[in-house]
Amino acid sequence: MTAPPDQSPGQSSATLASEPGTGHRTFLGVQVPLRLDCGIELSEFPVAYQTYGELNTDKSNAVLVCHALSGDQFVSATHPLTGKPGWWDMVVGPGKLVDSERYFIICANILGGCMGTIGPKEVNPGTGQPWGLDFPVITVADMVRAQAMLVDHLEIDTLFCVIGGSLGGMQVLEWAASYPERVRTAVPIATAPYHSAQNIAFDEVGRQAIMADPDWRGGNYLIQGTNPHRGLAIARMVAHITYLSEPALHNKFGRRLQDRDAVTFGFDADFQVESYLRHQGSTFVDRFDANSYLYITRAMDYFDLAERYDGVLAEAFLGSETRFCVISFTSDWLYPTSESRRIVHALNAAAANVSFAEIESDMGHDAFLLEEPKFWRVLSGFLDGAREHFGLGTGNGT
Repeated sequence: MTAPPDQSPGQSSATLASEPGTGHRTFLGVQVPLRLDCGIELSEFPVAYQTYGELNTDKSNAVLVCHALSGDQFVSATHPLTGKPGWWDMVVGPGKLVDSERYFIICANILGGCMGTIGPKEVNPGTGQPWGLDFPVITVADMVRAQAMLVDHLEIDTLFCVIGGSLGGMQVLEWAASYPERVRTAVPIATAPYHSAQNIAFDEVGRQAIMADPDWRGGNYLIQGTNPHRGLAIARMVAHITYLSEPALHNKFGRRLQDRDAVTFGFDADFQVESYLRHQGSTFVDRFDANSYLYITRAMDYFDLAERYDGVLAEAFLGSETRFCVISFTSDWLYPTSESRRIVHALNAAAANVSFAEIESDMGHDAFLLEEPKFWRVLSGFLDGAREHFGLGTGNGT
């Protein structure tokens, strides 16, 4: 595919600066239409992405990092909007596990996101106004197709690795099923082949909180100059509880009071855990779009990789030569180990090359984002073994 030069769509998000030493955050105006699962086509739409490191001469060292619901393309270094480290800065960067001195690392804001890739926040060229709910409903497969168009634009035929956790892990599975010839290694972390009824239920509570906010205005809040920040904050608070574990909450907060010696017999944040959740909600609304939250959670709910294969998950991976490393965490009750085992059993049934590790951790679903040495050792061992298998050596791969 021949792609035009990178370009900015002209939205305010395009003013975000890149961290010195990383690839400039650029935009891709895709001219080949993308046909969505809902039947609608998108043409000439922007995809915002960030790169780290250098592509070697035979283009064999490319790693695609797929972000989760609340993430974005700023996986490492300083996030230009928040001023904080990127969402996976512990793992990605110079000398780290996913080493930008060895790999050419790509991370794209997903379709439907709110950091420059086309989504409900961006301008609908047909109206000159933000899309809002006129934006078509998307799927995880749509997200991956847009990423594949980006990889085409970068003129990379095969990715050394596709890696991600949670929703990012769903994208990894979709890549491995839809483009097996383009994925040498796949690392789905803390994820599932479909959303459970419980996960759909939690997502629905979050969506209803947003839509019940009077400032949501039927999804037209950007046009009307409002922001459903209260509903989005509640959605984030509910979701954040599912990312933690009871031991993690107990160890971090217990029943300790927040800046007081006794309860107030009122409804302020008496407990530290209440204050923490309120903080999580308030900071989230500063960087995320409410409609994007609706669209992305709906895409997660629709994800069911086995469905298109008559309910047989193994058929999604038949004939695959991709090397898989599936990772779960013992205290993750949002995407429990049983879901990862379901993936592993399907890969085994398809005679795929698969490694599996259940990491003992009390950090819950978010363990893959936190300092977890056992997880890091597993990931490091798998990537080093894959580098040796595919002849990338120990240097920068050039």
